[in-house]
Amino acid sequence: MTRAVDLLKNKFGISQLYKHDVKENGEIILTIYWHPLTIAEREAIQKKSSQDINDYALQMMIEKSLDVDGKRIFQDGDKASLRREVNVTILEEIQLAMINSGADKEVEEAKADLKS
Repeated sequence: MTRAVDLLKNKFGISQLYKHDVKENGEIILTIYWHPLTIAEREAIQKKSSQDINDYALQMMIEKSLDVDGKRIFQDGDKASLRREVNVTILEEIQLAMINSGADKEVEEAKADLKS
């Protein structure tokens, strides 16, 4: 029988990789990859951001966004520029993709695994 911790790590662990394409008029402008957010990462991001949920979401996006090679695509110093110079709708699209990644489908798969 598979241990619960192993099941969770296999289905939802940091080895998972998610992807989101930022598009304009059907053309891919930027592809962003990321690994799932962990509690430890969430706590570290909370320490770097203010109590404002928008600031937390932006900091999460900055820290978690990777290119195809697994390298960070944003630096901490990009935060002010992103806040002032990028349409909030695009930033929220990326942030929501990160927050919602893998939630529905993989939860159902894990529930099925638990029953067997």
